[in-house]
Amino acid sequence: MSEMKDMIIEVVERIFKEKVEKETVDLLEANQWAEDIWQLILENEIHQVAVKEENGGAGGDYEDLFHLYRLVGKYAVPIPFIEHTLANLILEFTNIKPQTELSTVHLAAKPLELTAGKVSGSLDHVPWARYAQKLVTLATEKGTQSLILVDLKEAQIENHTNLAAEPRDSLQFTDGKILASHRLTEEQHEFLTKLQTAATVSKMAGAIDRAYELSVQFSKEREQFGRPIHRFQLVQQHLAVLAGEHAISAAALENSIALLQKGDAGDEIAFSRLKLDDASRIVATSAHQVHAAIGVTHEHRLHHYTRRLWAWRDEDFHEKYWKKQLAKNWLNSSNTIWDVLTKKKQVEHI
Repeated sequence: MSEMKDMIIEVVERIFKEKVEKETVDLLEANQWAEDIWQLILENEIHQVAVKEENGGAGGDYEDLFHLYRLVGKYAVPIPFIEHTLANLILEFTNIKPQTELSTVHLAAKPLELTAGKVSGSLDHVPWARYAQKLVTLATEKGTQSLILVDLKEAQIENHTNLAAEPRDSLQFTDGKILASHRLTEEQHEFLTKLQTAATVSKMAGAIDRAYELSVQFSKEREQFGRPIHRFQLVQQHLAVLAGEHAISAAALENSIALLQKGDAGDEIAFSRLKLDDASRIVATSAHQVHAAIGVTHEHRLHHYTRRLWAWRDEDFHEKYWKKQLAKNWLNSSNTIWDVLTKKKQVEHI
């Protein structure tokens, strides 16, 4: 654990509590974003938390960064903090200098085509592309995959949004010049997919935190037949389900971060993603049951979190991707499924 983690979390959570109102999150509906909060992040150099000291950052670790991602999810902050910091984390991993200009990242399943230092092709669902200056993504050249940095001035951008009204744009490149590139090994590519997945898990865990808190608060404030609804058995059952999913999701995230810190995440991030995808369905269902009709109104904040859970569940390296990867790895393993799950290795008999 980084020594500065608690201080950073406290500072950032205070900023979000004070500045992120319902109207702030609703800015996305009007094709705007919280630029004032982004400026606060820049002024306090929070975006430099995980950048190495030699590159002008604070030298923080995965634990620092992913807990900040959890806060972004918890407060539904409409800023590209996750995308920018993850882009720089990936650039440093591949020995490319991190960017000061607003950047985004998209590790697409179908990469761009790279030929003689120029890229062509299309990308869909690129987060915050319309506001960013640089893009970190993947490209292939003669069967070799590389991580590339490209200026978004080279792309034609078509604005789109996800279910939560967050920017998810389509890009078209035609012989676009690249700024930097790094040829990836298979192991490096696999690690980058885990980093992106861990980022998604972190923000989903944050949204679950808030959906659970809102449900508990509402059940204590809302009265029916002369008593708070949390005293009714059916509501208590939904709250118990929410509490269980909240605890398991938090544990899954913490376990993934701890193993990532040790450099041996293994399949744990895949398991965490599968758990969070499952939890998002359960949490959204029970939270809306507790809130009843008011929970689906635009005036209430619950939809800020359930819509994000529904949207994030289908983005990046999602459930189907990791199920296929796990099945492929296990089928190609010389160990049994039980040995793989318990991390036992076969002993060769002499």
